[in-house]
Amino acid sequence: MTPPIWNLILRILVAGLLGGLVGLERELRAKEAGVRTHFLVALGSGLLMVISQFGFTGSFDASRVAAQVVSGMGFIGAGTIIFQKNAVRGLTTAAGIWVAAAIGLACGGGMYLLAGAATLMALLILELMNTLQLHDRNLTVAWSVDDKDALMRSLGALRAAGLNVLSYTLQQESTAEAPGRYVMRAEFRVSRKFSAERLSALLDTLSGVHLESIVS
Repeated sequence: MTPPIWNLILRILVAGLLGGLVGLERELRAKEAGVRTHFLVALGSGLLMVISQFGFTGSFDASRVAAQVVSGMGFIGAGTIIFQKNAVRGLTTAAGIWVAAAIGLACGGGMYLLAGAATLMALLILELMNTLQLHDRNLTVAWSVDDKDALMRSLGALRAAGLNVLSYTLQQESTAEAPGRYVMRAEFRVSRKFSAERLSALLDTLSGVHLESIVS
């Protein structure tokens, strides 16, 4: 028997919201996939689960559609994993997308309590490990410089402090008042003891260097 349409809409709505919560944590950490990706993955998984259960008549194995969702998430997750300079990035985000898909399937099956518990556990472990900082972590830093000399000074100071540059982008934002202004955005691999406050203090000591943001 097919449930009322409002019940089916509720299932995919809850799926999207719970998946979006996992994505929010990833987005606050400036990771590769954020709220929109996780929301859509969970929403789509929930919808496919609903379709597999109630969208076909006659003899049909509802688990077949759900099984394809599990394997299909591997393609999306693989797109977030990057191997760069002997470091693998994006594994946690890929796992988060996979969990969001599972949460969506649970909601699509009407298992709200289980989906909510899984969301809570995912958020707890992500926040707990970030708080404990038992291993090296990444810092995404943006700063502006008045000229190329200030840019070289800032890079030299950061390297001297032992920061390992994973990736960076350089954008020129020159104006009539500041013809040599650049904005640098870089991701560094730092030890768990290296705080964002220490990095901010280091950049503040350099003339012509202006810190824009730090995301851990």
